[in-house]
Amino acid sequence: MKLDTSYKQILTISLPIMLGSAAQNIIVLSDSFFLVRNDSLDFAAIGLVGIFYLLVASIGYGFSRGGQVLMARRYGERNDRGLGRYFQSLVIFELIIALIIFASIHLFAPSFFKSITRDPEIYKRCIEYLIPRSYGIFFSYLGVSIIALYTSIARTKFIVIDTVILTVTNLVLDYILIFGAFGVESMGVKGAAIASTIAEIVAFVSFVIYMFYDKKIRPFQLLHFSKLPFDRISETFRISMPIVFQSMLGLGVWFIFFAWIENRSSHELEVSNLIRNLYLILSIPCWGFSAGINTLVSNFIGNNKRFAVVPIIKKTAILSTVVTLALSMVILFFPFQILTPLVGRENLVIIQSAIPLLPLLVFILIAFNLGGIYMNGLIGTGHTVTALWIQFIFSMVYLVYSYYVIKVWNLSLNAAWFSEAIYWIGIGIMVAIYLNSKKWYERKF
Repeated sequence: MKLDTSYKQILTISLPIMLGSAAQNIIVLSDSFFLVRNDSLDFAAIGLVGIFYLLVASIGYGFSRGGQVLMARRYGERNDRGLGRYFQSLVIFELIIALIIFASIHLFAPSFFKSITRDPEIYKRCIEYLIPRSYGIFFSYLGVSIIALYTSIARTKFIVIDTVILTVTNLVLDYILIFGAFGVESMGVKGAAIASTIAEIVAFVSFVIYMFYDKKIRPFQLLHFSKLPFDRISETFRISMPIVFQSMLGLGVWFIFFAWIENRSSHELEVSNLIRNLYLILSIPCWGFSAGINTLVSNFIGNNKRFAVVPIIKKTAILSTVVTLALSMVILFFPFQILTPLVGRENLVIIQSAIPLLPLLVFILIAFNLGGIYMNGLIGTGHTVTALWIQFIFSMVYLVYSYYVIKVWNLSLNAAWFSEAIYWIGIGIMVAIYLNSKKWYERKF
């Protein structure tokens, strides 16, 4: 596929990825949707452990993004065999990392959660969710590797179909296993974990079957192993590791933020969980456009068209912001109608507490779209270490601000959530300055 800088091209690549790149968000949201109707403590627990699992998933996703940049660069160079070798190295590396994280969760997660939670019942339910959920790591990591392959070559249509398979499977199994149906015992939060893990397995198998019959990827020789591609594994690690640290850093500070909220009040944790769910829903367009800009930027550089990079980032940022704002207006004008299905009428107190936060959430989303797209444009150039340093600086700003607002001054949730706006505005400004300096022209791989 020949790539250009038109809005149509951006939409063609990004729209399918909006669903695929948000797969883990969709799982957490569907789990939350059913758990809030089962038990309020289940809902509070999924707010905390859900972010922790997103953090785990982000490690695999970060490595896949690095692999995507490398594969898109080879695709831009018309180096089919080189692209296939990078995919092989990505799969091997993802499996190794998945095994390490799986073992770490079983060894260390119980003591870790015990040390950060105030309520013993929330701790118990976090572990009930996390242990069975950990078995899905292998399929999640392999799945994002396949998505990275198809995104890098701008063939993203089946990503939509696979995400629909994942979502429908998860919703059906959530209903059966959380509440108990068709003769199955009600399992609550543990049932949500089992449902999500099975859904990931089904989605992975579906994509593998599609790949088996996809003739267009055969030139990449994905199953042809002459020897282990250690050089590609090393290169994938070098490019990906800063992206992984970025993902861990971003979700890590968010996890700390929610842990501090939990320490202060279970009610405020439930309200923040609802705002987080809205944030995850409304951020889906930005995640899709972000993955799309990775492919576009890397492909243009592979074609020696560096002059097109900054214009395509600007266009993508504008498009992403407009799409997100259009969706956000519905929530601003009809807050009660939108929030009620998410938590149910029986949780009216949570809804009433969340509504005053909605204007701030829209402002945060604007900052997130601009900062997030520019950050992912920078990642697409291969300057992942620079991107990591910028994110590290503003993650520290985020933590310091949140600590004083939540733990020291005991200010409102509005003041606490404003940390998100500070974070993304700072990142957006710093990345824009760096991209306009053209220092990124020097990077080659």
